[in-house]
Amino acid sequence: MTNEIIFAGFGGQGVILAGKILALAGMSEDKYVSHIPAYGAEMRGGTANCSVIVSDEEVASPVIENPDVVVALNKPSMTKFEKQLKPNGLLIYNSSLIDIEPTRKDIRVVALPCDEICTATNNPRGTNMVALGALLKVVPGMISGVKPFEFALDGAISARNKKFNPINIATIEAAYNRDYEIK
Repeated sequence: MTNEIIFAGFGGQGVILAGKILALAGMSEDKYVSHIPAYGAEMRGGTANCSVIVSDEEVASPVIENPDVVVALNKPSMTKFEKQLKPNGLLIYNSSLIDIEPTRKDIRVVALPCDEICTATNNPRGTNMVALGALLKVVPGMISGVKPFEFALDGAISARNKKFNPINIATIEAAYNRDYEIK
């Protein structure tokens, strides 16, 4: 099984980190992975996205033209990347910030209430962790559970920020443990 994912949002929402964590989680399960970050003009407040491939087979090319999944954390990202999704692809969008509905009718959609989950876990900067937990839930089989994310956080987070790993894991778990309507 191969999953091609694009994470996209504003700089500062942690989309690059989310992609790195997903790639490391895949590596911890002996999967083949690719992670390519892309930054806009500014790191904080500008646009950022990354392409991640998690596969049971070798990755022939890290370039993603038509992803299986798009995780859009802001409106410009949804507008841009919704168009690129494969037919029957999955769009997970941050319904806390995005006040429009997706336009395509040939894709599956999950509205993700990021702010609500971040508030419930007392993690106001955890939007990217919410996205990872929801992705884990709605794309079964890509990663075998939350445990690989513990390993990935340990490898991806700097020493001075490792103190936030327990709350980040709790946020991933809270998002994973919710039920999502896939439209």
